[in-house]
Amino acid sequence: MDNGRLVLAGAPIGQVGDASPRLREALETADVVAAEDTRRLRRLAGELGAEIRGRVVSYYDANEAGRAAELLQALQDGRTVLIITDAGMPGVSDPGYRLTHLAVEAGITVTSLPGPSAVTTALAVSGLPSDRFCFEGFLPRKPGERARRLDALAGEERTMVFFEAPHRLQAGLAAMAEALGADRPAAVCRELTKTYEEVRRGGLGELAEWAAKGVKGEITVVVAGHVPENLPPVIEDLVAEVARRAETGVPRKQAIVDVAKAAGIPKRDLYDAVHRD
Repeated sequence: MDNGRLVLAGAPIGQVGDASPRLREALETADVVAAEDTRRLRRLAGELGAEIRGRVVSYYDANEAGRAAELLQALQDGRTVLIITDAGMPGVSDPGYRLTHLAVEAGITVTSLPGPSAVTTALAVSGLPSDRFCFEGFLPRKPGERARRLDALAGEERTMVFFEAPHRLQAGLAAMAEALGADRPAAVCRELTKTYEEVRRGGLGELAEWAAKGVKGEITVVVAGHVPENLPPVIEDLVAEVARRAETGVPRKQAIVDVAKAAGIPKRDLYDAVHRD
C-alpha cells in the first residue's frame, strides 16, 4: 500500500472569509483531521459549510508527542491526515512540527494549504523593513532567560517578529527596550484581521508605557533590526571621491591609495571599481 499524505492547513486568524476554498474541500475529504481544538474546528467547518466525513482527533501541545505516532501510522496505512490549528499555520508556534518531521523521515508526502499568518500580516502592516526578517516566537517567561535571549538579539540586523501574551506584553516590551534601546522602532499588532484590530507604532520605551495601561487580544510584536553605527562605505561614493581628487591634480593611483586607506578597504577593491567604471 502506498503511503498517505500529510496536509498542513492554514486557518483564518480572525475573519472566516480569509479561508481558502481549498480548505473547505480538504476538511471534507481528509481521512483524519487532527485539530488543536476540536470544538473550534467544528465551528469553523460549520461557518465554511464543510461536512467533515473523516475521523476527528485532538492534536495539541500536551498530547502532540503521543498522538504523532498514531497519526504517522495512519499515513503509512495510506490515509490523508490534515492538521489544523486554532489559527495560522501548523508548526509555526503551533502543533505540527513533530508529525511533519516524522513524516519527512518516513518519506511521506507533506504538503500545505497556505493561509493567513499573523507573522507575515504583522510584518506587512508594521511599516518596518520587510526584505529580511526573522521569527522569534514567544520570549521566555522568566525575566533572566528573557534578558539573555534579548541580549543575544541585540545585534540582529533583520526585522524581528515576536508573539506575546497580553498579560506579559508590558514586561516584554520593557525588557526589549532595556536590551535593544528605548528608541528602537517597533509595532504592536493586536487582534489582526478582527473587528478591533489595532496597530500601535513607536519606540519600544513608548510602547512599554502604553502597554502598562493594559492590552487585550492576540498580540504580535514587530521590532526593527539593529543598524550598525559605522556603516560600510558605498563603493560608488569612494569611486566618486577618487575622481574628485584626481580633478584637483592628485595622481589617480595616489587618490585610490588614500581613499581606500581612509575608508578601511583593500586598495585593490577600490582600484578594480575605479577601472571598472
